[in-house]
Amino acid sequence: MAIFPEVKKRFGFGCMRLPMDGGQVDLNQTCAMVDCFMERGFNYFDTAHGYISGHSETAVRTGLVSRYPRESYILANKLSDGYFNTAGDIRPLFEAQLTACGVDYFDFYLFHALNNTLYRRYTMCHAFEIVQQLKTEGKICHVGMSFHDTADVLDCILTDHPEIEVVQLQFNYLDFDDPKVQSRACYEVCERHNKPIIVMEPMRGGKLADLPPEAAQILDGLGGGSCASYALRFCAQFPNVRMILSGMSSMEMLEDNTATMSAPTELNGVEQAALEDIRAILIGENTIPCTACCYCVDCCPRGIPIPALFALYNARKRGKECASCTQEWKKASYCIGCGKCELACPQNLMIRDLLLQISDI
Repeated sequence: MAIFPEVKKRFGFGCMRLPMDGGQVDLNQTCAMVDCFMERGFNYFDTAHGYISGHSETAVRTGLVSRYPRESYILANKLSDGYFNTAGDIRPLFEAQLTACGVDYFDFYLFHALNNTLYRRYTMCHAFEIVQQLKTEGKICHVGMSFHDTADVLDCILTDHPEIEVVQLQFNYLDFDDPKVQSRACYEVCERHNKPIIVMEPMRGGKLADLPPEAAQILDGLGGGSCASYALRFCAQFPNVRMILSGMSSMEMLEDNTATMSAPTELNGVEQAALEDIRAILIGENTIPCTACCYCVDCCPRGIPIPALFALYNARKRGKECASCTQEWKKASYCIGCGKCELACPQNLMIRDLLLQISDI
């Protein structure tokens, strides 16, 4: 598609899970990872105002923008719910994002995590018109959206707004036929509307990179690479997928992912069958399908580390409970039932019920 000619390769650096040092982004390691990424011929970076509690944009400025010529990289940002209340708030928010990142324009600007509810809210705030005006002014090159809802809702939005140029979808082999996520159906909607796709969550929040032993053994027996490499190759084989994002928090992850995406090969029949077997194993685990995006934490008035608690719960189901978890479980009881977390959750998890279940452990 014409909107991706300047992108060197089909793999992007998602800046939602940067390496951390305590509660701060590890800028030294981030810089080293950015250097490796660029040296290997990749140049697409994705951030948002709320990532890492607001620290992602400034980390991008330090690790990328201040160290590389503007024309050498592609930078995507987003208009996120929770940071504006009225139409009058949108332009100041956008200008604050430009300042935080240290740039004069964004190559891609996406309406963030659209679903049916947020679509109505963005419409009432005239967000689509304002963003289009920003594009006319040269502050945005391409307008898109990231999406978490049913294929019918996606079809409605793309019908109403043909000016949207690209769609960012949660897309991986676990969610492909999931009735809630509807990755396959959403992919097909994008094809009908001739919209290229950017993939988010190809590893399903790390779940497909850290498989349970019986699932990992299936891929180990094939000898074709890491668990993560198979997840990336699954996405890369779809012709309308023009970019695949991965949130990387270590140099090891970056090196493995870029090695795969330098020349991704199509999965063969044996590999496809193996992924189906793994999908069945993962579904049978019945773990909490949290992707650790942390949107729930940012809006929780009690500061409950919800993704961390869900990760401990899932580890317990895999027989990996640690002896020091008892104190962590108690944090689930801090919930006051306000429901803000559930409104923010792109996976539509019943978080209050799950926390109650965990607090009884």
